[in-house]
Amino acid sequence: MTADPDGIKIAARVDELGATIVDCGVAARGGLAAGLQLARVCLAGLGEVRLQSGGLTGARVVVSTDQPVAACMGSQYAGWQIAPAAANGYFAMGSGPMRAAAGKEPLIAEIGCAESPDQVVGVLESGKLPPAAVTEYIASACGVPADQVTLLVAPTASLAGAIQVVARSVETALHKLHELGFDLTQIQSGFGAAPLPPVAKDDLQGIGWTNDAVLYGAEVTLWVDADDDAIAEIGPRIPSCASPDYGSPFGEIFRRYNGDFYKIDPNLFSPALIHIQNLRSSRRQTFGQRDEALLRQSFGL
Repeated sequence: MTADPDGIKIAARVDELGATIVDCGVAARGGLAAGLQLARVCLAGLGEVRLQSGGLTGARVVVSTDQPVAACMGSQYAGWQIAPAAANGYFAMGSGPMRAAAGKEPLIAEIGCAESPDQVVGVLESGKLPPAAVTEYIASACGVPADQVTLLVAPTASLAGAIQVVARSVETALHKLHELGFDLTQIQSGFGAAPLPPVAKDDLQGIGWTNDAVLYGAEVTLWVDADDDAIAEIGPRIPSCASPDYGSPFGEIFRRYNGDFYKIDPNLFSPALIHIQNLRSSRRQTFGQRDEALLRQSFGL
C-alpha cells in the first residue's frame, strides 16, 4: 500500500517512536483500493475481498476465505478496544493480526490463534490518527519494539472504512456461531456479500449504515463438516432476525438505548441471511432473510 500512496489516496508516516502510521481515510481521502486492501489486512491476508456490481446501492462487498476461523476470529474481529490512559481519551476499535500477538481477548486462546511475532500490523477504526502513546501501548501489548508496529487507520465515515466494516459479513456469522456454542473447527470455508452503503457524514451515521448493511443485507454461505440435526437446531438462532432488537435501523436502536452500545442485544450482530452447506451430507440449510425495504429506509434511498 505504501509503495503507491497517491495512487490509492492514502498517506503514510513514521511517528516519533518509529511506528508506521497509514492514514486510509482520516486526513487522507482513501478510496476503493484502500478499502479493499484495508479489509484484506483485517483478514491477515487469509481471505479475498472484492467489489461486485449490483444490489440496492449498486455495489456489494464480497469476501471469501478457506481459513475462516483464523482470518475472521483470529484477526478480523474488532475485539480489542484501544484506549490507553496515557493517550488522553483516544479510542479505537482494534482488529487485524496484531490481536493474535497481544492476546488481550480470551477468544484468541479459545481458538488457538496466539502468536509471538517479531513485528505486528493492525487496523484501527477511528476518526483520529493515533498518538505515540497508542503505538507504545500496542507495541508493549504485542511484545515488539515500537518501530516494528504498523497501524492502518480509517473512520467508519469514509469510503475505505465503510468497505472494511461491511467486509465483516462472514466474521459476524462465525462470531454468532461461537457465542451459540458451535464448534468453529467444523467450519471449512466462508463466503459473504453485503451492500456498500453511502459514505456517511459522521461516524455515528456510518456505524448505523454499515451495521444495517450486514444486519439486513448480508448473505453468507458457510461450508461445514457437521451433523445435519445440529445445524437444524442452531440455525434459526444464527441470523439477525433471531434478536428481539431486529426490525429497526441500527441508528434508531442505538438511540433507543441512549447511545449505550452494550445494552443492545448481542444476538442482533449477525448476517441477515445464512446458508449452511454440509460437506458431510451435501445438505444445504438456509436461515433468515434480507430486508431491502429497511435498508432503503436506513440509507434514505
